[in-house]
Amino acid sequence: MTDTILVLTEDTLASADVANLVSLHPDETLVYRVLVPADTSRNLLVSLVDQLSLGELRDALATVLRREPVPTQAKATAADQLAESLSAFTEAGRTATGEIVADDPLPALRAAVAAGGVREVAVVTYPHAVEDTFHTDWASRAREVLQVPVLHLYAGTSELG
Repeated sequence: MTDTILVLTEDTLASADVANLVSLHPDETLVYRVLVPADTSRNLLVSLVDQLSLGELRDALATVLRREPVPTQAKATAADQLAESLSAFTEAGRTATGEIVADDPLPALRAAVAAGGVREVAVVTYPHAVEDTFHTDWASRAREVLQVPVLHLYAGTSELG
């Protein structure tokens, strides 16, 4: 059985993100499994603080004016993100599968690890000032409950979270 790298991402993986993930195990034959949550409930306050802390004033205003995405819209967005992410793995010459998961991805991570074959989990997100500071981000929560290594990468960079 080929080892699996479980990749949890909040957005489409760019080719740079895939290159960073592949560079962790360049000479190994691995399978990548991408999980993309259908974001049906955003915490308005946390999103606002994150955007303000990063100086994203226009995004912060848009966050205040937006409403929660409807479930069908959230699933459609996640499906697009998943398809583009899998395409990025294919372009990098790697095998990848994936699925859309619930808004809270921790149960899906637990189930995937419990099923066996998962060597490690890579969480790819944008910086989130509140969650990262208070260790309530996906990677921190996963580290507390999973029995495999969990790596947190910031999307579009090679920085570790």
